[in-house]
Amino acid sequence: MNQSDEFYIGWEAKAAPGIGKTLRKAVVIMLAMALLAPVVLAISQRLIGASVFEWGNHKSFAGILQATPYPHLLVPRPGNAGGFPRSSAYYLVAPWKFGLKPETIAPLDGKSVTLKGTLIYRGNQTMIEVLPGSIQMTNIAGAALPQAVALGKQALVGEIVDSKCFLGVMNPGQLTPHRACAIRCISGGVAPVLLVRQKDGAAVYLLLVSADGKPVNKQVLNMVAEPVEITGDVERQGELLILHADPVNYRRL
Repeated sequence: MNQSDEFYIGWEAKAAPGIGKTLRKAVVIMLAMALLAPVVLAISQRLIGASVFEWGNHKSFAGILQATPYPHLLVPRPGNAGGFPRSSAYYLVAPWKFGLKPETIAPLDGKSVTLKGTLIYRGNQTMIEVLPGSIQMTNIAGAALPQAVALGKQALVGEIVDSKCFLGVMNPGQLTPHRACAIRCISGGVAPVLLVRQKDGAAVYLLLVSADGKPVNKQVLNMVAEPVEITGDVERQGELLILHADPVNYRRL
């Protein structure tokens, strides 16, 4: 043993110079790691996305009400649409975990209406939570209804989400933690959507309907918030993408 070796003596008031220097370095490193750990953890988490629910802010809207395949409002774009569809499409839902009642809006299908409600949006997807009793038929001229454009049969992999929560009412309104809430919303009439996450580019949202274009709320409840593959015919109606496929043919992954 070298006579210059230092020993740590617990009852001494001050540690040996070499040991003290080493301990100070160790303490500084540990403090730095403790400060950086939360930052690294936060950065590593997947972002939940920018979604907005303008709760309590009621606005007025005018457009053509479409009852099928799920209630939505076509609001004409002013001036030249610049290559975009002539109308913006807004999904329509009732307050809380409900869609609009089909029997209530059926007489207004294809009619020009005004209504009041709260905006919900995420990216290019928009929705209005309609203020009860605010829908009124008008004589305001609306834009021509968009023609359906067939995009062919496609096999798509994604997650079934309830459009209301995912667009902004809940954040994040997706994956297993949100499953119970999504089931309640979809069973209450909120439109089910297939969320397809692309590696490059924005996510794609497709309204889910049966092969003959009918709502599939009750049929998809046992597959909500799970990865699925759906093969069916895709069509575009203005801003809306619609996927026609019978739920019995959905495939869990």
